[in-house]
Amino acid sequence: MRLVLAGLLGLALGWLLARRRSRPVQSLAGLSVRQLLRWIGGAPDGWLILDGDDRLQLINLRAERLLEVPGAGLLRQEPLDRVFHSPELQGVIRSARQRERPQRLDWQLGDQELAVFALPGEGGWVAVILQSRRSLEAQLEQQERWVSDVAHELKTPLTALLLVGDSLSAHVNDANAVLVERLQRELLRMQRLVGDLLELSRLENTLPEGVRLRSRVDLPQLVQQVWLGLRPLAERRSIRLQLAAEGPLAVMGDGSRLHRAVLNLLDNAVRYSPEGGTVWVETETTAGWCLLTIRDEGPGLSEDDLEHMFERFYRGDPSRVRSDRGGSGLGLAIVQQIAVTHGGRIQASNHPQGGAVMELLLPAGA
Repeated sequence: MRLVLAGLLGLALGWLLARRRSRPVQSLAGLSVRQLLRWIGGAPDGWLILDGDDRLQLINLRAERLLEVPGAGLLRQEPLDRVFHSPELQGVIRSARQRERPQRLDWQLGDQELAVFALPGEGGWVAVILQSRRSLEAQLEQQERWVSDVAHELKTPLTALLLVGDSLSAHVNDANAVLVERLQRELLRMQRLVGDLLELSRLENTLPEGVRLRSRVDLPQLVQQVWLGLRPLAERRSIRLQLAAEGPLAVMGDGSRLHRAVLNLLDNAVRYSPEGGTVWVETETTAGWCLLTIRDEGPGLSEDDLEHMFERFYRGDPSRVRSDRGGSGLGLAIVQQIAVTHGGRIQASNHPQGGAVMELLLPAGA
């Protein structure tokens, strides 16, 4: 459903921008404009599309009903504030433009509970989608129940197999010791993979700005807590942490998921670091944002890495990894989803002095 909405949005914005430039448009990728408008007009969600000056360019019947503005479709080119005045709606639209990323508003409009999604486009254009919050939450709850059921069905047999592997390891001989060790290693890898897939599924069904368990999380303190867990692995190869922090630096979010994001990034830095290397971590704040930067002293990232590293199951050149611990191939995809659900982003680059740099940007805590 999200892909369909995103596709329709792209087509609609492209069509409207083309009209604004007075270019004749007969079809878009083989799709007639009339069919596109028919789909948006009949969509079960409310749709508004605004230009960079907040003038109404498109509103469907569902949005007219939800906002109780019958006939608003005839008021094209009118400022939105004249069609429907709402400081909350104007605020989420303004936030989407400024942050250049989707924004969500849980909105009580009369006796209706609505979820408002403001999706920024080029040139200040914004599409606004209005959904019934009750039906949306029901869909998410159903998805979460399905994920929970799958987790139970997969984890139970894996746990049983791990117990069998433990029993076999107690009775191994020289002939089968290697096979039993390999069995245990693969079962543990499968267990981690199942856990990561389930976590990624949950994250992908968490809408931007929709984190439920929010609390103040101090980033420098979180880095130190995560490193305590990784220290035994790092000390085996004499890898040390160098943390530079301006002092307490708080973000608002789900503490357990932010812990997971920092853990994945630091674990990745340790695995790619050379013997006796240093993992450099810096936290800073600017213009209402908190930036966590993690740099290793490894060989850096290839062009393919930079293009695909946040995709599911992507693995870089195995010769670059200086640790014999393999991952699931989902760690950075999970970090990206955690960043998105917190209204932030993750990006990667190469440091001029060598090594890979990961930058996790999150909104600063209130």
